[in-house]
Amino acid sequence: MPIVERDVYDAEHEALAEVVSAFLRKEIAPNLVEWESEGALPRSAYLAAGKLGLLGLQIPDEYGGGGQDGFRFNCVVTEQVAYERVAMGSMRVHTDVVVPYVLGLADSAQRARWLPGMASGELMSSIAMTEPGTGSDLAGMRSTLKPTADGYLLSGAKTFITGGSQSDLVVVAARSDSAENRRDGLTLVVVEAGMTGFSRGRKLPKLGLHTQDTTELFFENVEIPRENVLGEPGRAFTYLSANLAQERLSIAVNSQAQSVAAIETTCAYVRERNVFGRPLGTFQNTKFVLADLTAQVAAGQALLDRAMRRHDEGALSAVEAAKVKLFCTELHGRVVDACLQLHGGYGYVWEQDICRMYADARVSRIYGGTSEVMKTIIARSLDLSGERPS
Repeated sequence: MPIVERDVYDAEHEALAEVVSAFLRKEIAPNLVEWESEGALPRSAYLAAGKLGLLGLQIPDEYGGGGQDGFRFNCVVTEQVAYERVAMGSMRVHTDVVVPYVLGLADSAQRARWLPGMASGELMSSIAMTEPGTGSDLAGMRSTLKPTADGYLLSGAKTFITGGSQSDLVVVAARSDSAENRRDGLTLVVVEAGMTGFSRGRKLPKLGLHTQDTTELFFENVEIPRENVLGEPGRAFTYLSANLAQERLSIAVNSQAQSVAAIETTCAYVRERNVFGRPLGTFQNTKFVLADLTAQVAAGQALLDRAMRRHDEGALSAVEAAKVKLFCTELHGRVVDACLQLHGGYGYVWEQDICRMYADARVSRIYGGTSEVMKTIIARSLDLSGERPS
């Protein structure tokens, strides 16, 4: 029985959910332990997802994609990955974060060069914004783009780059102009695998997300031709800010679905686990904990589904995205913590789904903007200084 009845999806979405679920059970679940030990999904997994159409749901038909205008089909995929208790590496960054930049900013030649491969899985992508020492301060980027006769020379370093070790295309934000306003003078360029001066550091060992490689990237006078500049020079901050709403919504969708999965996993466990001669699920504490979590998750689902609709209508604001990201990710942390507690010692064993879910959950309050950044965005909308112009 679902935690809450939903009306955000139609028959097409439900049909896709069945296809994705079957794919994950057959192609991903049997190999998950091996891929976790390797620290990344193999290219064959992404190619299989691409063949099924999962990598290019929003890419136009002419480039081999699904041609879907709305984001909810992407959300279906994210939710099914959570419900099946598996992982798809850096796929969500590729589909939910990078593809929108190319769709929105690339010219016709760039779209023809990159979109077919992005839809098929032959060209996997990542985005490089975060730098050592800057964190969420996008305007504080120190990587530079020095103008040349044919384009730019890119120099600098990026860190915490999801999919960085495997990506064929890396959308990089760097400073092309030392403008007085720190938000001006930033430009997006596409770095392609094999470019001279582009190198990748080690895969960073992490608490969770073991199939999702996270890497340091280095650029030493990488020659960027004009054909690889994405959008207008100097407008990267505007582009990045505009796309953050979808990125944060994507994180919220995953956190909400993971919370649902954690509760379902725990309900199944407490029905079977006997303590003092009776099922753990019959104890009042167990009932009350799961009842409280279920009510909170139902509230999160209502908030999220409204945001999904608003986004597909083009009406989801940065403040609304911050609210849903903050609520769903903080809830995610509380849910998996309480569910692991109900598993007792078994919950601390990696073989149990709840253990991996607990480890994976922690970063949701950090990436895409920390909870503190979300609170700052929300607080600004409250006019707490009382200085709003009349």
